[in-house]
Amino acid sequence: MPWTFENDRPIYTQLLEKIRLNIISGTYPIGSKLPSVRDLAADAAVNPNTMQKALAELERSGLIYSQRTSGRYVTEDANMIQKMKEDIAQEKIEEFMKLMRQIGFEPEEICILIEKTIKEGKL
Repeated sequence: MPWTFENDRPIYTQLLEKIRLNIISGTYPIGSKLPSVRDLAADAAVNPNTMQKALAELERSGLIYSQRTSGRYVTEDANMIQKMKEDIAQEKIEEFMKLMRQIGFEPEEICILIEKTIKEGKL
């Protein structure tokens, strides 16, 4: 899985976002075991301490949990994952709508453009 990072934001924050996205998209399914800290860090080409910090934050949020000696697992709370998915979608929709309004589109025009894009199979 390719990990790419932006230079203008902390790596730790981007790791959190990437792992969270992998969980809500099903790349790491509900209840599945996550790769080890070292494996994740090696895959992302980051310091294991940075990866550990990101995973600890995800644990605090309840999205993952640890089982002594056997590793970390994705929560089995499907409602939590669904809510997180919806929250992220809402945030992205609001960002998109704000940008479209800044360039001069009204909500009705935005809907028409979205429908046209879907019909043309451009998504």
